[in-house]
Amino acid sequence: MKRLDGKVAWISGATSGIGEAAARLFAEEGANVVIVGRRTEKADKICADIRSFGGEAMVSTCDVAVPKQVESSIQAVVEKWGGIDILVNNSGMVDMRMLHEYSIADWEKVMNVNVRSIYLSFLYAYPFLKQKKRSYVVNIGSISSMVGQAGTPVYVASKHAVLGLTRSIALDYADIGLRCNCVCPGITDTPMLREHMGSGTKGDAALRKRLRRVPMGVALSPKDVAQSILYFSCEDSTGITGTSLVIDCGYLTAAEWESPDYTAFMGS
Repeated sequence: MKRLDGKVAWISGATSGIGEAAARLFAEEGANVVIVGRRTEKADKICADIRSFGGEAMVSTCDVAVPKQVESSIQAVVEKWGGIDILVNNSGMVDMRMLHEYSIADWEKVMNVNVRSIYLSFLYAYPFLKQKKRSYVVNIGSISSMVGQAGTPVYVASKHAVLGLTRSIALDYADIGLRCNCVCPGITDTPMLREHMGSGTKGDAALRKRLRRVPMGVALSPKDVAQSILYFSCEDSTGITGTSLVIDCGYLTAAEWESPDYTAFMGS
């Protein structure tokens, strides 16, 4: 048997990057996958790819910051597959500026996507999660759940909140057989990172400079992170709840670090 045979997994932010990688991996492991995101055309393509190798998937066009849309998304899943076993709260956004430069609307936009979305998915999925003997919530934090990061105050605040909320869910819902954990990636080569770092040669140079702080000297791939999400979404991680898994190629192991020009992880 595959690790997720017969399970239903609702994955937000699943139209690119980490979420897309998780959706594809979960389908390979036998899950019925819900591809949640706003980009319907991209979601349709991922869904078709999954079905092409015999997997099961459906598209749910949804803005995770809008309560009615999240509620409708959850209901559509239950109508199709009869329940939900796994919530992966992966949707997120970065907004770079100093705190005094944010408007109230700017602040709320980031917090709504990065934090309130977790509350909303849990709120509407809870009646179905509690029907399962075992259920799983995996929230995607960041190394910024652990430390500060210059010029991104709202993002850092939101990712600290994600970790705190993860712990609260784990404590409050263990009695129904639910486990909740947080995956905290470091530098991951996603479209959002590329947008954050800049495009072209300038972006490549900025990324190389950032990777000098990483002992392994490389960025994570989305699938690297997806494998950790999978671990928390099945009984491979039996007994683990309310914790975080930092996956960062060693980024947080030292206060200061500059990697050599080459490590054995490069080019692998």
